[in-house]
Amino acid sequence: MYGAIRHLLFRLPPEQAHALALSGLDLANRLGVLKACSPRIEACPVNVMGLDFPNPVGLAAGLDKNADHLGALGALGFGFIEVGTVTPRAQPGNPKPRMFRLPEHQAIINRMGFNNEGLDHLIAQVDKRQYRGILGINVGKNKDTPNEESESDYRKGIAAVYSRADYITVNVSSPNTPGLRDLQFGDSLKRLLEAIKHQQVECEGLHSRYVPIAVKIAPDMADEGIRFVAHALRDSGLDGVIATNTTISRDAVQGHAHANEAGGLSGAPVREPSLRLIRGLYAELGEDLPIIGVGGIVDGASAAEKIQAGAKLVQVYTGFIYRGPALIKEAVEAIRQLSQA
Repeated sequence: MYGAIRHLLFRLPPEQAHALALSGLDLANRLGVLKACSPRIEACPVNVMGLDFPNPVGLAAGLDKNADHLGALGALGFGFIEVGTVTPRAQPGNPKPRMFRLPEHQAIINRMGFNNEGLDHLIAQVDKRQYRGILGINVGKNKDTPNEESESDYRKGIAAVYSRADYITVNVSSPNTPGLRDLQFGDSLKRLLEAIKHQQVECEGLHSRYVPIAVKIAPDMADEGIRFVAHALRDSGLDGVIATNTTISRDAVQGHAHANEAGGLSGAPVREPSLRLIRGLYAELGEDLPIIGVGGIVDGASAAEKIQAGAKLVQVYTGFIYRGPALIKEAVEAIRQLSQA
């Protein structure tokens, strides 16, 4: 059934299809048919960052930026859902068109630019949610906030969502906010991680509750960069790392009509770069800091190999767009079989 729906949706521009698909999920959920039509997913529990996940397959940030569709997405069987990226103030993102499909590669290029309705809107949506599963909230900085003032935006985001999130993700790796990836390196990263940790400690005291914080990084790092980031994250006292965001490389899609579009490439072409980063991080971190693997998961095998590489959880986005809810079940089953081997 999903194949037929996707065929129709792919006849529309990507952003229009995205909005229509989410509206359709909301309607099906309100009518009570969504859960009945979704694949039955058996429990595959795992404890990561002190949280009990019913299964290790989650939805990555970006699909539901404003937490507008939690009820419908929560009915599909994900082990957890991450919403955002949310910035302190609403912003429109980059000019359209800003999303491009590459079906031959099971890939998407986007340069959305953190388009979102801001913290106030997201918080209002989270506060009225019916979804009671594990919720991650991904926070970022506004485009017009200089990098040297970025700590303030991240601290605002963490403080605002702390009492509502099961975990928080700090996004320093989108290629679509100018200069953002510079925050992943050197003293900029160390200062930012220190500020994030201070905010976490403050919020823990205020709310009498510890909420883990993970940092999302890019796949486009040399080995030296991977080692630096791993050591900085371990020294920071934060709780996890999400590897990876989209790539700026076009090596895997050369010759495609959209290959030269600016933005981040996601989907199957990110499978190997993401695996390389996960392996590099795990070589440095071992069991000290959990890794959440993202990028290029389009089937059960590509989910399981991220666990084999050292990840404790995985997230899907582009693969979910191409495969639909069946991917969730397939990924959970592949990881279950791996754990039983």
